[in-house]
Amino acid sequence: MNYRRFAMTALLTTALAGCATAPAPQSLADVLAHNPSLSTLSGLVAKAGLTAALKASGPLTVFAPTNEAFQAVPAKTLEDLAKHPDQLKAVLAYHVLPARILSADVRPGKVKSLQGSELALAKAGEFVTVEEAVVLQPDGAASNGVVHTVDRVLMPPKR
Repeated sequence: MNYRRFAMTALLTTALAGCATAPAPQSLADVLAHNPSLSTLSGLVAKAGLTAALKASGPLTVFAPTNEAFQAVPAKTLEDLAKHPDQLKAVLAYHVLPARILSADVRPGKVKSLQGSELALAKAGEFVTVEEAVVLQPDGAASNGVVHTVDRVLMPPKR
C-alpha cells in the first residue's frame, strides 16, 4: 500500500513539474515584442494603439515585416505615417487577417485584411507570398493566431 501511494505521489509530482516548466502561450503582440527582427513592427503596433487588439482572443494571422523591410520604406513615407495615426493603423491592419491561416493552408487567391482591402496570397510548394512580399519564416505560433515574417512592408491601395 505504501509503495502504491509513493508511486502515485511520484507520478503526480512529475506531471505537475512538467506543466510548470511548459512555457505559457504568448499572444501575437508578445510574439512580435520578443522577436528582435520584428522590433520596428512591435514599436509601431504600440504607437498605433494596436497592442490590445493583438492580445485579443483572435484568431488572427499577421504578416510581419522585418526591421530590414521597414528600412526599405522611404523615410518620408514613415514620417507621414508617424504624423497620421489613422494611416499608420490602416497600414498595420493591412498586414492582418481575421483568421488563423498556416502556410500549409494557403490557397492562391484574395483574402480580406482587417484594414478592409484584399490581399493576394500565392503558394508554390513551400514558397508563400502575400502581395509582393515573400514569407521568410512561416507559422510562428501564438495563443491567438499565427505570425508569418515577410520581407516587405505592404501598403494598402489608395481609396
